[in-house]
Amino acid sequence: MTTSATSGTGPADPAGPTENSMRRALKRARDGVALDAAEAAVLLQARGEHLDALTASAARVRDAGLEAAGRPGVITYSKSVFVPLTRLCRDKCHYCTFVTVPGKLRRAGHGMFMSPDEVLDIARKGAALGCKEALITLGDKPEERWPEAREWLDAHGYDDTIAYVRAISIRILEETGLLPHLNPGVMSWTDFQRLKPVAPSMGMMLETTATRLWSEPGGPHHGSPDKEPAVRLRVLEDAGRSSVPFTSGILIGIGETYEERAESLFALRKVSRAYHGIQELIIQNFRAKPDTAMRGMPDAELDALVATVAVARHLMGPSACLQAPPNLVDAEYERLIGAGIDDWGGVSPLTIDHVNPERPWPQIDELAAKSRAAGFELRERLCVYPEFVRRGEPWLDPRLRPHVAALADPETGLAREDAVVEGHAWQEPDEAFTATGRTDLHATIDTEGRTSDRRDDFDEVYGDWGALREAAAPGMAPERIDTDVRAALATAADDPTRLTDDEALALLHADGPALDALCGIADDVRRSVVGDDVTYIVTRNINFTNVCYTGCRFCAFAQRRTDADAYTLSLDQVADRAQQAWEVGAVEVCMQGGIHPDLPGTAYFDIARAVKARVPGMHVHAFSPMEVVNGATRTGMSIREWLGAAKEAGLDSVPGTAAEILDDEVRWILTKGKLPTATWIEVIETAHELGIRSSSTMMYGHVDQPRHWLGHLRTLAGIQQRTGGFTEFVTLPFIHTNAPVYLAGIARPGPTLRDNRAVTAMARLLLHPHIPNIQTSWVKLGTEGAAEMLRSGANDLGGTLMEETISRMAGSSYGSYKSVKDLIAVADAAGRPAKPRTTLYGPVPEERQRAARDSDGHLPELLPVLD
Repeated sequence: MTTSATSGTGPADPAGPTENSMRRALKRARDGVALDAAEAAVLLQARGEHLDALTASAARVRDAGLEAAGRPGVITYSKSVFVPLTRLCRDKCHYCTFVTVPGKLRRAGHGMFMSPDEVLDIARKGAALGCKEALITLGDKPEERWPEAREWLDAHGYDDTIAYVRAISIRILEETGLLPHLNPGVMSWTDFQRLKPVAPSMGMMLETTATRLWSEPGGPHHGSPDKEPAVRLRVLEDAGRSSVPFTSGILIGIGETYEERAESLFALRKVSRAYHGIQELIIQNFRAKPDTAMRGMPDAELDALVATVAVARHLMGPSACLQAPPNLVDAEYERLIGAGIDDWGGVSPLTIDHVNPERPWPQIDELAAKSRAAGFELRERLCVYPEFVRRGEPWLDPRLRPHVAALADPETGLAREDAVVEGHAWQEPDEAFTATGRTDLHATIDTEGRTSDRRDDFDEVYGDWGALREAAAPGMAPERIDTDVRAALATAADDPTRLTDDEALALLHADGPALDALCGIADDVRRSVVGDDVTYIVTRNINFTNVCYTGCRFCAFAQRRTDADAYTLSLDQVADRAQQAWEVGAVEVCMQGGIHPDLPGTAYFDIARAVKARVPGMHVHAFSPMEVVNGATRTGMSIREWLGAAKEAGLDSVPGTAAEILDDEVRWILTKGKLPTATWIEVIETAHELGIRSSSTMMYGHVDQPRHWLGHLRTLAGIQQRTGGFTEFVTLPFIHTNAPVYLAGIARPGPTLRDNRAVTAMARLLLHPHIPNIQTSWVKLGTEGAAEMLRSGANDLGGTLMEETISRMAGSSYGSYKSVKDLIAVADAAGRPAKPRTTLYGPVPEERQRAARDSDGHLPELLPVLD
């Protein structure tokens, strides 16, 4: 591949920016005015006196940030060892010498992966030298290209490379005390959940957003699936959603233009602002290596590197941590410091830089002297940056806190250079089920309400609200519907299974007489499929904790453990509540909770066992797909293994909650760290394959549109056709009052009555004949609203609940429980008979019906909870 001056590799393009455009951009940078991409591209070409002016203003920005952070005049580094866990990779980057092939490894006497003993030998030697970071670097998904890698993993008992990375990270923590910083390449959202408990930080270079360098033959990333810019940007966003302190950056001089380089920096800034999770930005300069396809490519010039550092500092701002690797320049350290860096990255007194083996790291004493000559004090940091050490949760998993605390200065968050680096047990927190906090919230939410309408960390836990508004705006635009509603109604009346997407979308927009007709058609279908009985279940909700750091922006239930309304129930309290429910006729307990960072992955098994031990006949309907993934990743089990173990512990069925809208366009606005659509589907289908039935749900009326409802319902119908595992579909209107995304001015105030009727009716039609039961929510709609939905295609009222905190914390005003008589009255209002059911829509034993009649299906007022 060839390059030119305009590629950004060498000197500024002689036909590049005019003097006026350069001076204007420099003035805006000097004055602290926000730069656009065109101005950034101009400044990337600054040279001579223009470059001097640019770096001077960048250095001032950096210095202001260090002053604000409480470490003026400090430049940092991490004392590390480099662990090349495997040099096999499925990619073929044209400049890489790190990656090799199985035959070369065998001839050199190496295995396909480093063995645990080899890894631990390096880590122990590093610990003896005072290193505190184990930089674990490896090729992307080698088992997907090389059978030898797959064979090695199988022989050693690992499902995939990520499983080995997790296992070796735990051993490093326990046996050496070093902190793993993981660079396994492209990761999925689930991979982040698996690795977060074993590593304080992770990283992956963005490198460039120039798609042509990946897609066009001859490009440096051509033939490398993991180097597609869109894929790598998705990884950065998943890291932010997962609250993982993440290192990223760009590689300059590989054939990108100045405009493309600027676009790459803006892409990184966008992710950084949205999630506040990029802990460090690396500006790395290309150095040509022999025996590579790009060996004839000129190195990126020093001036180009300096200009890029300075522009990055202006774009990322004073609080960003900016690094340039010291071993990729010769003796020009002062120029990099002068351009605005505040970090040198990992430097090892023991191992080589396996990615750039021809470029040895400087000695730490030399680095300190060079930094001192530029007026800076060199200080050691950990692999996780001070800001995240101080932030703690949700950025640091509780299992890592003692490991980080053993090495971190509690005042600065930097490394304690005199710390003894030694292993500590990696284990689950103790006393996970000690009752704490406002355990009577289920009772007092109706009498006393919540303490405040929002969490104290409202402005940071959910990400950047401004960036979110920009992301939400396109999806909130009104849809234009051209399809004839009358023709669509005719199709629906004749055979709803023949509705096209255009017809279905038109009906989801129906109003007035057309909406009345739609609801009438849906009600007719309901009558023909399930008859006139309005079913209900005597059940109790048990939300065993509301402590959660996932950051769902629609959720008003989640609390930090120190918040006034936070609570966690003990196992005895959970069992007590199940027993109370049984005594008044319940056939089911529905148990869900927040993703509490202190609960081990086996906690869910303990909850199911506790209920079954106390009330063997109770149906345990529990654990949303999000909780399933949390349990699986915390235990190191696959989703299938975890669900199988949960079933053995007493789990009977799972709620199909955590679905919200099964469209990631909407999902990533509603939620920060919740599982993506594909993972939700994987959990549900796996549960069905194991014989674990589930409900299905849709929460609507926030930042969504009817097209999203249509896609969601089509997805559910497809799952049901494949598995047959859904028991019902539950409509969940968005409760806006205390929802963070509404308080931030982004979501609309819930669905209208028109929306509710249209969704209920279309759920009946679009899910026909696959899901026969359509449930409406009296908690969210009230009794009158629920009765209206029974006239619009619904046939089920849900449960008595006995307690309800999720909707009530969000601002629902319809109470926390209904008696059996209350539910019968709702059915009466719709002109229909009521009938009790089980979770799986079977008949209720007479003994259970009698107990429910005697108590009216609700708890005595004097027994809100047994402590």
